[in-house]
This record gives sequence, C-alpha cells and structure tokens, in this order.
Amino acid sequence: MIRFEHVTKSYPDGTTAVDDLTFEVAEGELITLVGPSGCGKTTTMKMVNRLIEPTSGRISLGGEDISAIDPVQLRRRIGYVIQQVGLFPHKTVLDNTATVPHLLGRPRKEARDRAAELLDLVGLDPSTYGDRYPDQLSGGQRQRVGVARALAADPPVLLMDEPFGAVDPVVREHLQNEFLRLQSTLRKTVLFVTHDIEEAVRLGDRIAVYGAGRIEQFDTPATVLGAPATPYTAQFVGADRGLKRLSVTPVEPGDLEQPPIVRLDDPAARAAGRLSADGAPWAVVLDADGSLYGWVPSAALTGAAGGSAAGPGTKKLAPQGTVRDHARRMDAWLPLGAPLKQALSTMLQHDAGWVAVQDGGRFLGVLTPARLHTALRRSTTADAANLPRGEIALDTVPASGHTVPGPGA
Repeated sequence: MIRFEHVTKSYPDGTTAVDDLTFEVAEGELITLVGPSGCGKTTTMKMVNRLIEPTSGRISLGGEDISAIDPVQLRRRIGYVIQQVGLFPHKTVLDNTATVPHLLGRPRKEARDRAAELLDLVGLDPSTYGDRYPDQLSGGQRQRVGVARALAADPPVLLMDEPFGAVDPVVREHLQNEFLRLQSTLRKTVLFVTHDIEEAVRLGDRIAVYGAGRIEQFDTPATVLGAPATPYTAQFVGADRGLKRLSVTPVEPGDLEQPPIVRLDDPAARAAGRLSADGAPWAVVLDADGSLYGWVPSAALTGAAGGSAAGPGTKKLAPQGTVRDHARRMDAWLPLGAPLKQALSTMLQHDAGWVAVQDGGRFLGVLTPARLHTALRRSTTADAANLPRGEIALDTVPASGHTVPGPGA
C-alpha cells in the first residue's frame, strides 16, 4: 500500500532528516515508527501526505507515485491525527467530524449521518456529545473526535503523529485499547509515530526503530524485543525488553497444564475419590456444557463424623451432595491467545496461583507462573534462533498439574 524507495530528505543547512529510506507497508498493516526526538520519524510520515517534500527518492501509495497527485486531493484521501488534535473551536463535535466528507462534496445530511456513526464507533454517543464544542470535552474525548474525523471519509491510509501523547497514562491506555478494537474491525493501513517503545510494541504489527535519520530495525515487536539487530536497538528497547515481551507473547495451548477436572453435578464422593487417587489438592470444576465454573479443594470434599472436634479413630464420612455444594467460583481466566502480560496481571489481580484459559466457552487448561516463565523463555529463544516456537525445547524442571497452587495460594 505504501512504499518508500531510497527516500532522502535534506535541508539547505546540510541537515539530513531522513537518509536513503526504503521500506514497504502492506495493506491493512499498522506500522509504528519509534525513536527519540529528531530521528526522522515524523518527517517520514509527513512525506506520505506531502506536508514535507522528499529531496530524492520515490514514495508510492497503492502503486501510484504521490508526486504526481495534487497535494490537496492526496490529503483528502489520507486520514491524519496529531497530538494537538486540531479541532475547529467554533464548530460542534458533529460538524468537526463531518468536515472532510463535506469538503469532498457529500450532502450535509449524509456527512453528518456519517459523522454520527463514527462518533458512536469511537465511544462518543452523538446524542450526548454531537452538539458540544471542543472546549467542553476532556483531552481523551477530543482525541476520540480527532480519530473519528480522520476516519470520516473512509480513507485507506491513516497517519497518526503521537496522537495519545498529551493525555494521562490511564486515559492513554484506554485510547490504545479503543484504537486496537477499531483497527481489528476497520483494518486501515496505518503509520503511527511514537517515542514510547511500550506503545510501539503494544500497537504495531511491525515496528520501525529509528536511529539518526534511518531505520535500525524493521520487524515484528516480538523479534525486535527478542533479537535486537543492532546495539543501538538493544539499548533503545531497554534492558527490560524481556518484560516488554509479555505484551506481545500470546498464550498457546502448549503453555497450559492439565489439572484434574470434575463436573458441577458429579457426586461429591466420586470427585473426592478421583482427587484422592490422583493425589491432587484441588480440581477445576466445569458445568454440564464444559464451561468453566470454578474450582474445588479436596479438603472441601472430605469430612469426619463429629466434625473437627472428633477424636482419633473417628469414622470418616463419605462426602455428601454434589460438587456444586462444595465448589468455589473462579474469575481468574483469559482467552487463548491473550498476551502473557494479561495473564500475569490477572494472576496478581485475583491473587491466584493459576489462571484458567478458554477458547470461546471451552476450557483448555491452566497457566501457572512457572509455565508463564517457560512460555516467555521459549518465545525469546525461538525469535533469536529464527525458528517456530513449537520447535524450541527448553531444559527446565517440569511442573506437575497436580501440585500447582490453588487460587489465593
């Protein structure tokens, strides 16, 4: 969709902002351009919509040389979102969003209807926010309007220049989540400029790590973090890049342990016998449809005549009722393919020794801290060796699915 061929931008004072840049962005791909201030990433982006003209080289959009396209017409085909948003203060939110469709000649009602759809898409109810003015919005809300306005003409390409840099960290994370949700639906071709490696890793299908006017490495987030191509890249992504990989390493079926499973309506005595035979301190509890209900400790399924005060030799009683009578709900779960960072966060949030993993509504197994660590090591080793993750075997002490700690352990 976007192709740079030996593009250079130099200035009369001898400064070279971008030096012999060659790379390609596929249709529907989100590329993050990351690097320190003054490294050329914003210059790269602005050359795509001809806000800056290259000194030499060729940039093509959909196979067409952009130098042959009228700059105004070109910019109307490309969405543009900047940190300062740039909303018109005298126009309502709805009219701000409808600006580009109106400039393209769409009837006013059609443009406003499209604007209302997009405001709803970015989480701003048009009936609530449509008639407000920019100064009546929070910073995060203004950024949402900026994204909606950039999407209003349904452009194939979206340029984003540190769009979430001016809001606080909590709002920034929320905006990132919303944008990823939008991108999963719209699949725009996106160049996203940021100086934050965490943001680049989280959002990008691929990352272009900039040095001084050139790209030091252009690869997937996992590869950039796991196998930096140059000392500069390794220094830029940081010594804690192993932790950053948690955000881009998914939970896979091979990462999971398989604890004992009992059903919600199983007789408690049968479940107790199963756990006793396996030497297991607890089991996962599924309902009749195979969906996760929770867990049950073996201690809850056993009892003695006379209760805790019974003396030596007291006759053991068979557990009464069904597993349902003894099971405990478990909210620590996540979907297959979720990042390891989410798994670790879920464990900490619920103070759990494991999290359940599901595919849709189907229980697959549990992820423990030990397995999480192994998954991260395997992913890092695979990328460094340029091998599929499944082909990497690690020397590690295998953990038994029967001895992982229960929730709250």
